[in-house]
Amino acid sequence: MRVDGACHCGHIQYQAEIDPARVVVCHCTDCQTMSGSAFRVIAFTFEDRFELLRGTIKIYRKTSADSGRPRELGFCPECGTGLYATAPGPGPKVYGLRVGTLRQRKDLKPTRQIWCRSTVPWLEHLTDLPGVPGQP
Repeated sequence: MRVDGACHCGHIQYQAEIDPARVVVCHCTDCQTMSGSAFRVIAFTFEDRFELLRGTIKIYRKTSADSGRPRELGFCPECGTGLYATAPGPGPKVYGLRVGTLRQRKDLKPTRQIWCRSTVPWLEHLTDLPGVPGQP
């Protein structure tokens, strides 16, 4: 599936080819902290199927809290929007695209969850909460 995405301010624009059957919800503590939320939704693509259309991505290198492996996180240097994560170093890379940056996000239903041992306990009750269509 061809997808396209952008950061919040529009400085970064990209397109990629993804497999919509490989969209996941990640509950790891790094995703919780870095997204400012309880989880992050990720779609995977290969380096040769990712094309930067506009801007320059800044890289932040970190060591994963849960796995202990190094990761490179691509983000917009202007607005700070996270765009992807990948392994550092040479070789064919897999990018974990942040689904929230994709224009097609409403069509990308997750097919599994990972790092579930870090899931916040109140998440299972989220659908029980009342909701309103906009800002109250």
